[in-house]
Amino acid sequence: MTLTRETKGQTGHRLRRRRMARSHDSATPVGPSPRRRMTRAGRKEAVAGYAFLLPNFLGFLAFSLIPIGFCIWLTFTKWNLVLPPQANGLQNYRDMVSDRLFWKTLWNSVYYTVGAVPAGIFIAFWLALLLNRGMRGVRIFRTVYFLPYVTLTVAIAIVWSWIYNPDLGLLNFLLGKIGINGPAWLQDPNWAMPAIIIMSNWKGIGYPMLIFLAALQGVPEEYYESARLDGASWLQQIRHVTVPGVAPATFYVVVISFIGAMQGFDQFYVMTQGGPAYATTTIVMYIYQQGFQWFNMGYAATLAVALFFLIAVVTALIWRSQARSAALTAN
Repeated sequence: MTLTRETKGQTGHRLRRRRMARSHDSATPVGPSPRRRMTRAGRKEAVAGYAFLLPNFLGFLAFSLIPIGFCIWLTFTKWNLVLPPQANGLQNYRDMVSDRLFWKTLWNSVYYTVGAVPAGIFIAFWLALLLNRGMRGVRIFRTVYFLPYVTLTVAIAIVWSWIYNPDLGLLNFLLGKIGINGPAWLQDPNWAMPAIIIMSNWKGIGYPMLIFLAALQGVPEEYYESARLDGASWLQQIRHVTVPGVAPATFYVVVISFIGAMQGFDQFYVMTQGGPAYATTTIVMYIYQQGFQWFNMGYAATLAVALFFLIAVVTALIWRSQARSAALTAN
């Protein structure tokens, strides 16, 4: 019988697989593997390793794990910081669901996050692209853009409160020069949150810009050269080379920006103290008010736990979507 070339190839492939299976079976030990005994030097090394880990573990236990457990326990109590906590079952959770102020402040946090995070990431990305070019004085520009990030939020909030002043502020003065009657920014319920979003992006744009800048410098130049040889335009290079190249940095920036925005407090407390009419009261500020102004520690702990799980769920969803997009890109 005459075999074709394809049939010969398949037969040879089967024979190679059988030989590999036999060699694997012969190499695999039969029965339980012998237990390896740790030497004296190995035990000393292990003890030294655990000793180095112990301070970090004790710090985590004292400042993270125990407070988290205590906070969860408080959600089932009623405590005013003076009398001992009293158990009240799930009453705090029932109060939270029916609390209209809780939903209002949660919406304010989501509004702030949706308004600040995408715009901040977009601006930071294009600023990093601009500062990644080899132009004269680029280090000075990088420093200038990063300076607000390392400045105290309270100091910046005080300066921007003056800028937003409807009568004496710089912003309304400049708007008046071009014939626009500026609003009462921080005193107007419709303009207070956008005003704080603008200020927060101005203050925090330096850090994501720095992350993008570092990521851009890690994208190989050969990719751009190949794209140019294929006739790709500048925008096409950005879309097909730069954006995939900085995808891990983008994921990191999205996660930390989301968590930071949902925990916004300083600028709100200094610039508006939650007003006007709770228009800028975030969920973290409401937790502070419940705990340290109205002394409802059990209810404040319940709000904190709810915020924790909300952030954890959304972060997990972001993580999962990034893993899916990475898998699609790899395929």
